[in-house]
Amino acid sequence: MKGYPSLTPEQKREIIGRIKEKGERVADLAKEYGVQPRIISGYLSRSGQNSGTLLELSKLKREKEALLKIVGQLIVDQKLGKKIQRLLWQLI
Repeated sequence: MKGYPSLTPEQKREIIGRIKEKGERVADLAKEYGVQPRIISGYLSRSGQNSGTLLELSKLKREKEALLKIVGQLIVDQKLGKKIQRLLWQLI
């Protein structure tokens, strides 16, 4: 054993849930819990769920959140641009 902490069953369930529900990255959770990513990948494989599908779903959730942030910023920028344009027309 290389000194990595042993995770409790509750921690394992929490990790799998965070990957499944929130789309969190295996690498980030491994760092947080002080274990190697392959340990968490093993938990996913043994959880009875298709780990490849679960990881792909996690990735898609992260991408969706990133896209929603981008779209939100574009909408804000567009509205701000229209306000600036109106102010400029008022000055002319």
